[in-house]
Amino acid sequence: MYEPSLLSLLPSLLAIVLAISTRQVILSLGIGIWIGNCLLSEVNPISGLGLGIDSIIRVFEDSADTRVILFTLIIGGLIATIEKLGGMRGFITYLESRAWVNNPTKAKWLAYLTGVFIFIESNITLLVAGSISRPLFDKYKIAREKLAYIIDSTSAPICIMIPLNAWGALIISLISSNNVLEPMQVFIYAIPFNLYPIIVILFSAFVIAWDINLGPMKKAQERLASKTIKQEPGAFSSEFDSENTIDENDKARYMLLPIMAMVFSMPAGLFITGSGSLIEGSGSISVLWAVLIALFVSWFLALKNRHFTVDVLMQVFFKGAGEFLPIAVILLFALALGDIANSLGTGIYVAELAQETIPFSAILPLLFIISSVIAFSIGSSWGTFAIMIPIAIQMGVGLSAEPALFLAAVLSGAVFGDHASPISDTTVVASMASGTNHIEHVRTQLPYALICACMATIGFYLVGVFIL
Repeated sequence: MYEPSLLSLLPSLLAIVLAISTRQVILSLGIGIWIGNCLLSEVNPISGLGLGIDSIIRVFEDSADTRVILFTLIIGGLIATIEKLGGMRGFITYLESRAWVNNPTKAKWLAYLTGVFIFIESNITLLVAGSISRPLFDKYKIAREKLAYIIDSTSAPICIMIPLNAWGALIISLISSNNVLEPMQVFIYAIPFNLYPIIVILFSAFVIAWDINLGPMKKAQERLASKTIKQEPGAFSSEFDSENTIDENDKARYMLLPIMAMVFSMPAGLFITGSGSLIEGSGSISVLWAVLIALFVSWFLALKNRHFTVDVLMQVFFKGAGEFLPIAVILLFALALGDIANSLGTGIYVAELAQETIPFSAILPLLFIISSVIAFSIGSSWGTFAIMIPIAIQMGVGLSAEPALFLAAVLSGAVFGDHASPISDTTVVASMASGTNHIEHVRTQLPYALICACMATIGFYLVGVFIL
């Protein structure tokens, strides 16, 4: 059996470095999977290649992972259908006719507020906010990288502070598995100390209010201003982005009704799959069914008003799904690499490094940093929760301290690492929803995320000194 060591970090770190330096995400993830299998099975590179292919195929053995990949393709078809029906153009016309969104700043606030108020599930938040705001960002010549940053900063950071959604359900279940008598209270008490999400939400509002463009983001905005193209090559876009002719059939309801159906179907799915409990519901099942219901609503509207035939709708759906195929492959490879990282004990190894003697006041910032490294390496905040929450709760109990403080440090670190990682599914979906190049999103978002992480680290140190 493989013993976790420093080499456990190699596949994830190699994939991340290659993805950022070469901008070839799929190839970089594939190399990480290949190296990981060579280490895990102690085989030569040729044999490791075959094992790497098998590990990608084994992703489909997990029904939740399969649903996520299927969801990605269906959402591509849904977005293409809404655009073909003129829903997005109609929505823009509706907003402009009432002077609600008539300048670049209001367009950015729309993306922000959509992310804040739709907190049922992070991917739903990203897709709704991205779908609504992307045409407005294009209209007012705001870089799509800024849209990706805004929606990525108001999805997981909001979702992680809500008890009654898929995120809260997972966290509370992990807390209760460590013999905590009142896991809900521990979670709620941790919310005001969940510093990174709070800082990110406030900081992104500050960025919008003052129109702050840092480093790569400034270059992205300047690049857009100097060119006529909407985004970088390799950005996720739709065939219908170029259609900007508004006619009488471009009605806002063709966009709003499917999205409303998707948003309201999510808690209903959690309630049904949880046998009457939102907390115990299945997030992956609920999200998939929510998207399918939204697609059904968009098709119903199209057929009811006789805009398109079933044949045309099928063609639009498959074209839209095909455009999202690269993102589905990225998710597939990222999930495979995450499984390998778990098998190599990447998270466990990093966590064990923290068990050496450290100053009491440094425990919380250290937990934050370690959780960040794990989430960044495996590309999963939820995977980090599974690794670090038991450790955090046990540390709190062992030190006779409030476990909610330790929980907050882990949750914050997991969100930051996931927020900054190019192999994170939420980062990928943010790129997809905003229609921007994935690596460009990672590069432009990183300076903002690092500033917030530094502030959170200082905050956790102060909490350790004055409260812990």
